[in-house]
Amino acid sequence: MAPATAARASAARDEGSDPEAAKLAVWKQALYDRVRETRRENDLFTQEDLTDLGVIPNKDKGLLLQVIQALSNDKLFVTFREASGQVCWKWRDEQEAHKYKQCANDEQAMVYSLVDDAGGDGVWSQTLQRRLNMNDTVLKNALKQLQIKGLIAPFKNVEHPNKKMYIKASIQPSDRATGGPWYTDQNFDEAFIEDLQKVIYDFIKKQSSYVSRHAAAGHDSSRTKVPKKGVLKGGESARGKKRDASEMADAPTSKAANKKSTASTPARTSATPVLLPLPAGYTKYPTVREIARLLSDSGVTNNTVLSGADVQKLVDVLVWDNLVEPVKVAGKIGYRVSRIAKQSAEGWAGRDDPTGREGGPAAYISAYTETPCGRCPVFDICEDGGPVGPSNCIYFTEWLGID
Repeated sequence: MAPATAARASAARDEGSDPEAAKLAVWKQALYDRVRETRRENDLFTQEDLTDLGVIPNKDKGLLLQVIQALSNDKLFVTFREASGQVCWKWRDEQEAHKYKQCANDEQAMVYSLVDDAGGDGVWSQTLQRRLNMNDTVLKNALKQLQIKGLIAPFKNVEHPNKKMYIKASIQPSDRATGGPWYTDQNFDEAFIEDLQKVIYDFIKKQSSYVSRHAAAGHDSSRTKVPKKGVLKGGESARGKKRDASEMADAPTSKAANKKSTASTPARTSATPVLLPLPAGYTKYPTVREIARLLSDSGVTNNTVLSGADVQKLVDVLVWDNLVEPVKVAGKIGYRVSRIAKQSAEGWAGRDDPTGREGGPAAYISAYTETPCGRCPVFDICEDGGPVGPSNCIYFTEWLGID
């Protein structure tokens, strides 16, 4: 049984000798249960809303106000006043209500209430003092007592690293407060992000290209295969039969031919693999969901949980760097590497490089997109005699460095 429920049951037993108090306890429980079944925790109820629930007999307003006051005393109802002046109430969970009842005085209750309202973002101690207009000593004592009771806890907010922030001890700080998966111990983890981008890039490259060795090496005539001369030796069944075409041997070369070839022909190297683009109509370019699944299965995230939105941000950075590009695949957005034939067949991840870019992929830079016209924000209205035109283009003036 929850602490708040046990306390209310004990109170009901104590009130058993008073019939009116016992009836009030029953109506209080009935109204609270009905409110929880009807609306979400953040919904507000007016007096008319509570009356229409049909719990209070004969819609007795006097009795309703007594029940509301009893629920407020137990911290199960929170009172609000709208801009119009109308009073409303919001129900509170029993466990949360029990925490409010642990506050020894009004100062602690007010401080805890503001920390509670701040949620996962937390609240600055100076904000508490300003909003409550509370003496500094009283505020510090209230914060200390609430920490001792395990109701609130101090924490660091990456947006305000030098401010002393407080949050409810029972909840986790929001991504906004902690920086999400991109921060480690309140520090921006640039190395972690770069490692993830390398893995993502290599995965997209593997899924959006194929490796060709023939295209790099060409045809090597020195390794031409020819049928062996002669006939098979053996018994009567094999005698006179020519060798099968599958029995191939290197073409014979004389010492003189070898010497001449060495003098006139440069030494050949082994085939170097190159990447080639996939044909039009290919539909298996990886999506963000597939990339997220790869990161989760690979263990490269170091037990950090990445949402689809987090992975999308990583992919977007690669897009903005002109390393990958989106492509529509069967109604979904997939990704492929830009200028795949210009990229190395070697993986980007795992290279020993402190800069993170040495030997990495080459970004695609178009001369057209580098000029103002290629990224003009007013391209649709640019024309001779119009509000913007080639003769008075301020973007070209800035780009060319003309005063």
